[in-house]
Amino acid sequence: MTIWFLLIGIGIISMIVQTRFKNKFKKYSEMPLTSGLSGAEIAQKMLHDNGIYDVNIISVEGQLTDHYNPANRTVNLSPEVYHGRSVAAAAVAAHECGHAVQHAAAYSWLQFRSAMVPMVSFASKITSFTLMIGVMLAIFSQSYFLLTIGVGALAVTTLFSFITLPVEFDASKRALAWLNTANITHSSTEHDGAKDALKWAAMTYIVAALSALVTLLYYASLLLGRRD
Repeated sequence: MTIWFLLIGIGIISMIVQTRFKNKFKKYSEMPLTSGLSGAEIAQKMLHDNGIYDVNIISVEGQLTDHYNPANRTVNLSPEVYHGRSVAAAAVAAHECGHAVQHAAAYSWLQFRSAMVPMVSFASKITSFTLMIGVMLAIFSQSYFLLTIGVGALAVTTLFSFITLPVEFDASKRALAWLNTANITHSSTEHDGAKDALKWAAMTYIVAALSALVTLLYYASLLLGRRD
């Protein structure tokens, strides 16, 4: 029962945080940047200020689809951020470039996270199947092999969620520091807005990690409980 309460609680918190983040992003997307620079221009400047000239900045379809791809060294910005000249666009563009700076500096947590990607990709593909079939086999045939594999795969993806946290926090820290020193966020209002936007973005990662942990505990309790 405790696990069920945790699952429901995390689900509710997740919805609240997601809604709050989207509202914050909308708010700061409507706050014009005094410098007048677009997200793409800010990204280019941050990369060059950090001595990075081999990373391309491209626009990708969708909303909140912004990410850095270390495999092909690209900063991918959604149209709203790529073309936007707002506090939100500045914060997101600088954050994604923060990952490029991490890559160039061989930031250990990013290297660890990147090394896990192939394993996590495989684990993600088999998790749902192995857990669903594994639970049925455990109930009807007392076979726990597939459920054990599912719990193991879920543990890998959960670990990945937690390793993502320091990577995201550090990227935001680098972004905010650069926005300030480069005088991109001229006023305290703009800087505080960028900080607030990135704080709520970070909250989504925290909730996702906790949700993954609670889900892992649920299936682990099924596995250990039935074996007992």
